[in-house]
Amino acid sequence: MRTSFNNPGPLKPRLDALARQINVVMAKLDSSMAKIRDRDAALFAKTVAAVQKRETQRASMLANELAEVRKVGKMVTQSRLALEQIVLRLNTVTEMGDIVSTLAPATSIVRSIKQDISGVMPDAEGQIGEVSSLLSGILVDVGSIGGNTINFETANEEAERALSEAAAVAESRMKEKFPDIPESVGEESFEAA
Repeated sequence: MRTSFNNPGPLKPRLDALARQINVVMAKLDSSMAKIRDRDAALFAKTVAAVQKRETQRASMLANELAEVRKVGKMVTQSRLALEQIVLRLNTVTEMGDIVSTLAPATSIVRSIKQDISGVMPDAEGQIGEVSSLLSGILVDVGSIGGNTINFETANEEAERALSEAAAVAESRMKEKFPDIPESVGEESFEAA
Protein backbone atom coordinates (compact mmCIF):
# COMPACT_ATOMS: atom_id res chain seq x y z
CA MET A 1 0.00 0.00 0.00
CA ARG A 2 1.38 3.44 -0.94
CA THR A 3 0.36 5.15 2.27
CA SER A 4 2.91 3.24 4.32
CA PHE A 5 5.89 5.43 5.18
CA ASN A 6 8.25 2.48 5.57
CA ASN A 7 7.73 1.19 2.03
CA PRO A 8 10.62 2.71 0.07
CA GLY A 9 11.22 -0.60 -1.75
CA PRO A 10 10.14 0.43 -5.25
CA LEU A 11 12.14 3.66 -5.05
CA LYS A 12 15.54 1.96 -4.82
CA PRO A 13 15.45 0.56 -8.38
CA ARG A 14 14.28 3.96 -9.64
CA LEU A 15 17.14 5.71 -7.82
CA ASP A 16 19.55 3.20 -9.37
CA ALA A 17 18.04 3.83 -12.81
CA LEU A 18 18.42 7.56 -12.22
CA ALA A 19 22.09 7.11 -11.31
CA ARG A 20 22.64 4.97 -14.42
CA GLN A 21 20.98 7.57 -16.65
CA ILE A 22 23.10 10.33 -15.14
CA ASN A 23 26.20 8.19 -15.80
CA VAL A 24 25.16 7.89 -19.47
CA VAL A 25 24.92 11.69 -19.70
CA MET A 26 28.31 12.06 -17.97
CA ALA A 27 29.85 9.65 -20.50
CA LYS A 28 28.48 11.82 -23.32
CA LEU A 29 29.93 14.89 -21.66
CA ASP A 30 33.30 13.11 -21.31
CA SER A 31 33.23 12.27 -25.01
CA SER A 32 32.43 15.86 -25.88
CA MET A 33 35.18 17.11 -23.59
CA ALA A 34 37.71 14.92 -25.41
CA LYS A 35 36.66 16.50 -28.72
CA ILE A 36 36.87 19.95 -27.14
CA ARG A 37 40.40 19.21 -25.89
CA ASP A 38 41.44 18.11 -29.39
CA ARG A 39 39.90 21.23 -30.94
CA ASP A 40 41.59 23.37 -28.28
CA ALA A 41 45.01 21.84 -28.98
CA ALA A 42 44.62 22.37 -32.74
CA LEU A 43 43.47 25.98 -32.36
CA PHE A 44 46.20 26.71 -29.83
CA ALA A 45 48.86 25.38 -32.21
CA LYS A 46 47.45 27.48 -35.07
CA THR A 47 47.30 30.54 -32.81
CA VAL A 48 50.93 30.10 -31.77
CA ALA A 49 51.97 29.65 -35.41
CA ALA A 50 50.09 32.80 -36.44
CA VAL A 51 51.69 34.79 -33.62
CA GLN A 52 55.14 33.53 -34.61
CA LYS A 53 54.50 34.55 -38.23
CA ARG A 54 53.24 37.92 -36.96
CA GLU A 55 49.86 37.40 -38.62
CA THR A 56 48.03 39.46 -36.01
CA GLN A 57 44.57 39.41 -37.56
CA ARG A 58 44.62 35.65 -38.04
CA ALA A 59 46.07 35.13 -34.56
CA SER A 60 43.36 37.33 -33.09
CA MET A 61 40.61 35.45 -34.93
CA LEU A 62 42.02 32.09 -33.83
CA ALA A 63 42.44 33.31 -30.25
CA ASN A 64 38.78 34.41 -30.18
CA GLU A 65 37.66 31.03 -31.47
CA LEU A 66 39.92 29.34 -28.91
CA ALA A 67 38.35 31.42 -26.15
CA GLU A 68 34.87 30.29 -27.25
CA VAL A 69 35.96 26.64 -27.35
CA ARG A 70 37.34 27.00 -23.83
CA LYS A 71 34.12 28.63 -22.65
CA VAL A 72 32.18 25.61 -23.94
CA GLY A 73 34.74 23.30 -22.33
CA LYS A 74 34.26 25.02 -19.01
CA MET A 75 30.48 24.68 -19.28
CA VAL A 76 30.75 20.97 -20.14
CA THR A 77 33.18 20.38 -17.27
CA GLN A 78 30.93 22.28 -14.87
CA SER A 79 27.89 20.28 -15.97
CA ARG A 80 29.71 17.00 -15.57
CA LEU A 81 30.91 17.91 -12.08
CA ALA A 82 27.40 18.91 -11.03
CA LEU A 83 26.02 15.60 -12.30
CA GLU A 84 28.81 13.75 -10.52
CA GLN A 85 27.78 15.45 -7.26
CA ILE A 86 24.20 14.31 -7.79
CA VAL A 87 25.30 10.69 -8.30
CA LEU A 88 27.44 10.83 -5.16
CA ARG A 89 24.48 12.14 -3.19
CA LEU A 90 22.17 9.51 -4.66
CA ASN A 91 24.54 6.80 -3.48
CA THR A 92 24.30 8.05 0.11
CA VAL A 93 20.49 8.35 0.28
CA THR A 94 19.09 6.07 2.99
CA GLU A 95 15.84 7.62 4.25
CA MET A 96 12.80 9.30 2.74
CA GLY A 97 13.80 12.69 4.13
CA ASP A 98 17.23 12.25 2.58
CA ILE A 99 15.64 11.60 -0.79
CA VAL A 100 13.71 14.87 -0.71
CA SER A 101 16.64 16.94 0.53
CA THR A 102 18.92 15.37 -2.08
CA LEU A 103 16.65 15.33 -5.10
CA ALA A 104 14.97 18.73 -4.75
CA PRO A 105 18.22 20.66 -5.39
CA ALA A 106 19.24 18.05 -7.97
CA THR A 107 16.14 18.90 -10.00
CA SER A 108 17.17 22.56 -10.18
CA ILE A 109 20.73 21.58 -11.10
CA VAL A 110 19.56 19.29 -13.91
CA ARG A 111 17.27 22.01 -15.31
CA SER A 112 20.17 24.45 -15.30
CA ILE A 113 22.44 21.93 -17.02
CA LYS A 114 19.76 21.22 -19.62
CA GLN A 115 19.51 24.94 -20.43
CA ASP A 116 23.29 25.31 -20.72
CA ILE A 117 23.95 22.16 -22.72
CA SER A 118 20.99 22.29 -25.13
CA GLY A 119 22.66 24.80 -27.45
CA VAL A 120 26.03 23.06 -27.38
CA MET A 121 25.05 19.39 -27.32
CA PRO A 122 21.52 18.99 -28.70
CA ASP A 123 21.88 15.19 -28.74
CA ALA A 124 22.35 15.13 -24.95
CA GLU A 125 19.28 17.29 -24.31
CA GLY A 126 16.90 14.31 -24.57
CA GLN A 127 18.88 12.27 -22.08
CA ILE A 128 19.09 15.16 -19.66
CA GLY A 129 15.33 15.58 -20.08
CA GLU A 130 14.91 11.92 -19.16
CA VAL A 131 17.03 12.47 -16.03
CA SER A 132 14.82 15.44 -15.16
CA SER A 133 11.66 13.35 -15.63
CA LEU A 134 13.01 10.54 -13.45
CA LEU A 135 13.93 13.03 -10.74
CA SER A 136 10.53 14.71 -10.82
CA GLY A 137 8.70 11.37 -10.74
CA ILE A 138 10.66 10.15 -7.75
CA LEU A 139 10.11 13.44 -5.91
CA VAL A 140 6.36 13.29 -6.52
CA ASP A 141 6.20 9.68 -5.30
CA VAL A 142 8.28 10.40 -2.21
CA GLY A 143 6.11 13.40 -1.41
CA SER A 144 2.94 11.33 -1.68
CA ILE A 145 4.33 8.37 0.28
CA GLY A 146 5.79 10.24 3.20
CA GLY A 147 3.68 13.35 3.18
CA ASN A 148 6.89 15.34 2.75
CA THR A 149 6.67 18.87 1.44
CA ILE A 150 9.51 20.25 -0.60
CA ASN A 151 10.93 23.62 0.35
CA PHE A 152 11.93 24.84 -3.10
CA GLU A 153 13.52 28.01 -1.79
CA THR A 154 16.00 25.99 0.27
CA ALA A 155 16.40 23.50 -2.57
CA ASN A 156 17.26 26.28 -5.02
CA GLU A 157 19.79 27.77 -2.59
CA GLU A 158 21.45 24.35 -2.29
CA ALA A 159 21.38 23.97 -6.07
CA GLU A 160 23.02 27.37 -6.54
CA ARG A 161 25.68 26.45 -3.99
CA ALA A 162 26.36 23.14 -5.77
CA LEU A 163 26.55 24.88 -9.15
CA SER A 164 28.93 27.49 -7.72
CA GLU A 165 31.19 24.75 -6.36
CA ALA A 166 31.14 23.00 -9.73
CA ALA A 167 31.97 26.27 -11.49
CA ALA A 168 34.95 26.89 -9.22
CA VAL A 169 36.31 23.38 -9.74
CA ALA A 170 35.69 23.59 -13.50
CA GLU A 171 37.58 26.89 -13.65
CA SER A 172 40.61 25.43 -11.86
CA ARG A 173 40.57 22.28 -14.03
CA MET A 174 40.39 24.35 -17.20
CA LYS A 175 43.38 26.42 -16.09
CA GLU A 176 45.32 23.23 -15.34
CA LYS A 177 44.49 21.49 -18.61
CA PHE A 178 44.71 24.31 -21.14
CA PRO A 179 47.68 26.62 -21.63
CA ASP A 180 47.24 30.38 -21.84
CA ILE A 181 46.69 31.91 -25.25
CA PRO A 182 49.88 33.59 -26.47
CA GLU A 183 49.71 37.34 -26.83
CA SER A 184 52.99 37.74 -28.69
CA VAL A 185 56.11 35.83 -29.57
CA GLY A 186 58.39 35.76 -26.58
CA GLU A 187 61.83 34.29 -26.12
CA GLU A 188 60.30 30.87 -25.65
CA SER A 189 59.69 28.70 -28.66
CA PHE A 190 56.20 27.26 -28.91
CA GLU A 191 55.63 23.88 -30.46
CA ALA A 192 52.34 22.27 -31.42
CA ALA A 193 51.16 19.78 -28.85
